[in-house]
Amino acid sequence: QVQLMESGGGSVQAGGSLTLSCLVSGDFYNAHCMGWFRQRPGREREGVAAVDSDGGTSYVDSVKGRFTITKDNFKKSLILQMNDLSSDDTAIYYCGASQRHCWTFGSRPPRARDISTWGQGTQVTVSS
Repeated sequence: QVQLMESGGGSVQAGGSLTLSCLVSGDFYNAHCMGWFRQRPGREREGVAAVDSDGGTSYVDSVKGRFTITKDNFKKSLILQMNDLSSDDTAIYYCGASQRHCWTFGSRPPRARDISTWGQGTQVTVSS
């Protein structure tokens, strides 16, 4: 069992950058797949990026080249660096974790339904 807590959300102008952080407590090493998800207004929660305990990463096509997910195994934290933000990135961003390895879900970030533990979410608003 793990607990997750996001921070770093806020408002930014289009083209700007934000860094989201997720502090992981509890059984960090049993959370083999951790990722970032977002829920845009009126849309389903979607996987954005994920990182496995073996170091492998995956991204949804819309953020490739702009977002970078990293994991610090010593600080037990999950980071999402977001660059070149646009209004389409406006959403509530969540970190999530699964006991299963990311690659058991396929080569893309996990679906929201694959996640067993969620953070509380943090709002990201991009204005133009």
